[in-house]
Amino acid sequence: MDLNNKVAYITGGSKGIGFGVAQKLIAAGMRVAISGRTFKSVQKAAEYLGDENQVLALESDVTTLAEEQKAVAAIIARWGQLDVVLANAGVGHFAPVDEMGEEQWLQMIHTNLNGVFYTLKAAVEALKKSKGYYMTLASLAGTNFFAAGAGYNATKFGVVGFTQAAMLDLRKYDIKVSTIMPGSVATHFNGNEPAEKDAWKIQPEDIGELVLDLLKMHPRTLPSKIEVRPSRPDLK
Repeated sequence: MDLNNKVAYITGGSKGIGFGVAQKLIAAGMRVAISGRTFKSVQKAAEYLGDENQVLALESDVTTLAEEQKAVAAIIARWGQLDVVLANAGVGHFAPVDEMGEEQWLQMIHTNLNGVFYTLKAAVEALKKSKGYYMTLASLAGTNFFAAGAGYNATKFGVVGFTQAAMLDLRKYDIKVSTIMPGSVATHFNGNEPAEKDAWKIQPEDIGELVLDLLKMHPRTLPSKIEVRPSRPDLK
């Protein structure tokens, strides 16, 4: 894919992995829309990333299909196309299954699982026109279960299964579909404050480099499920 002036949409793009990916895509010549639930934080991130010709700030809650449809319509209105979508927005709550609250459970289901469907549903016709690329941000928790992770595991296992099935459904339209499954990443996830203590972890910009690698790969080849983990977890 020739990336110059291509258009990407990243959900949950105001910080963490989404922000790191946006930085790399803009540096590669792409135009990027980022969304989040609070416009003020998204706008602040967009101002840091670039000017209005490069970045579009959108307020959208991925748990609502209508809001994602509105976001995609705004992107098309601004730039006339949509080539790449990264469904990145996600939340995590961790507790033993007998202690997990219904509200926490449903928030993960609505954001992590319903969200990837709503984002794709809103964008799929635009991606058919551009023969574009749809990616989801899953996790190694989508293949490795662990204690106190029942809710998070359930959603990330679901994201992996959803994305792989979507890949089979959409490749006839020349839409490429991949899921990225990181291990520990230095982000604000689950209340973490990134600092020197997180130097051993994957950095958000590393995921950005991975996304660029996928976009630049020859179209005959599709890495449909990518696991990525810290090289030296013993350094923590």
